[in-house]
Amino acid sequence: MTPSPELVGGLESPDYASHDRAAHEAYVAVFTGDEKKELDELLERYPVKMAALLPALWIVQRERGWVSEEGMVEVAGLLDLTPAYVKGVVTFYTMYHQHPVGKYFIQVCTTSPCGICGAEDVLKAFVRHTNTGEVGLTSPDGKFTVIEVECLGACGFATPVMINEKFIESVTPDRVPELLAELA
Repeated sequence: MTPSPELVGGLESPDYASHDRAAHEAYVAVFTGDEKKELDELLERYPVKMAALLPALWIVQRERGWVSEEGMVEVAGLLDLTPAYVKGVVTFYTMYHQHPVGKYFIQVCTTSPCGICGAEDVLKAFVRHTNTGEVGLTSPDGKFTVIEVECLGACGFATPVMINEKFIESVTPDRVPELLAELA
C-alpha cells in the first residue's frame, strides 16, 4: 500500500510531505563554478582540509537552504572525510538544517530566564501568526519555520528572537505581527 502524499512516515502534515519530496529530488552538486572556487579559496586558508568543514557546510546550506545527506557526502568527498564524520558534525550543531525550512527561519529562546519573561507566549504568537501549525513545521506557503532554542545569549533582553541572521531583543507577543509585517 502506497501512502498518500499527506501521510509521509505516518505523520499527517503537508510540511512533512514537502520535506519528503525535497529529500527525494535528484541531487545536484553544490561545489561547481563559483562555489567550487569559494571552497578552493577557503582551503588555502587552512593547514588541513578538515578545518574547512564548517564553512563548507555553510556554503551548502546557503545554496540549498539545508544540508541533505547527499550534501554531506559531497562535502566529505571534497574534504577527504567520511560521510559519517560529516553527519556527526551536522547533527551536533543546531545551526545546520537537516531538512528544508521556510524562507524565514525564526528561532525563539525559551530558556528559563526567557521562559519566566513570557517566551512561551512569544513562541505561540509566532506559530499562530505564521500559520505553521506547530513548532518545527513550515508554513504551507513555505515562508516560515518557527523553532524554540535553548539560548540566544541575551538573557537580559528577554525574549530574544532570531529571524534568519537578524537578532531582535525584548520581543513580546504584541510585537510579533509587526515583526512579521517587516518581512513582507
